Amino acid sequence: MTAHDSAIASGPSPLLKTRSGLWWGLLGVAAFSFTMPFTRVAVAGGAMSPLFVGSGRAVIAALLAGVALAVTRQRMPLGRQWGQLAIVAGGVIVGFPLLTSYALTTAPASHGAVVVALLPAATAVTTVIRGHERPPVTFWATAAIGAVAAVAFACVQGGGIAQLQWSDLLLFAAVVACAIGYAEGGILSRQLGSWQTISWSLVLAAPLMVALTGAAIIQQPPHGTFVEWGAFAYLAVVSMFLGYFAWYRGLAIGPMAQVSQVQLAQPVMTIVWATVLLHEQLTWPTVLGGVAVIACALLAVRARGRGRPSRSLRRPRGVR
Repeated sequence: MTAHDSAIASGPSPLLKTRSGLWWGLLGVAAFSFTMPFTRVAVAGGAMSPLFVGSGRAVIAALLAGVALAVTRQRMPLGRQWGQLAIVAGGVIVGFPLLTSYALTTAPASHGAVVVALLPAATAVTTVIRGHERPPVTFWATAAIGAVAAVAFACVQGGGIAQLQWSDLLLFAAVVACAIGYAEGGILSRQLGSWQTISWSLVLAAPLMVALTGAAIIQQPPHGTFVEWGAFAYLAVVSMFLGYFAWYRGLAIGPMAQVSQVQLAQPVMTIVWATVLLHEQLTWPTVLGGVAVIACALLAVRARGRGRPSRSLRRPRGVR
């Protein structure tokens, strides 16, 4: 009896699945790495308000998502899945874009990249809480040290703890919101599919984002150069829509703990783009702060990955 005669078809090896998940995750991270520099381009000149940039890009992405869902005739989410979609929408569609848009009106993109370098560790923490896991003590220790390093960096850049800027508080809040959305979206994408998860989330958030966009236009009619509108278009089409296709697909393929480590490359890429595209000065505090936060995030994600995943986060039988 040969392998071809077997009644059981052999699927992809675990190694190939892991590599596939990592490559999809890296593609999503590469797309997201331009988000902060382009947000800075869109809001820094004052031609577009932070409210318009943060909400308007979600409206365009929602239109694309609605077309994609209608053309492919996707089934509607069921029951509690709408609640999960609301969490995803609140974190990655409403919270993160609006908070970072306001923060980057004053903060350099490279500064924002260092603070947001906490995101991998924050995502791991929210996944642990969501799944009721019991990771080792080293996980909590390194995650806490990473948070302290990020706060210390913000204080040094701002001139002391008393001079901590509002932009830093907004960036920290953006990290929390996005981490919750990432963790919930990674879990939900195993049920709905990767691009379907972000698409339904965009559609769900569309009424609110349309209202906010309308208010922003009435308050301050947007205008700008070709470059500023180009940056806004990237935020709408790639950062808000296509990038999540790859990111959530990578998380769905998993293992989620390993794929989330790829996110550690994002702040490095962002700092590089900010230096090259925006000509921001690369200072030693930025380099050292970035290295410290990324190192702590890496240790936290790896420590969490060595723990035993809870049953609620394991891939259901029959889901590939």
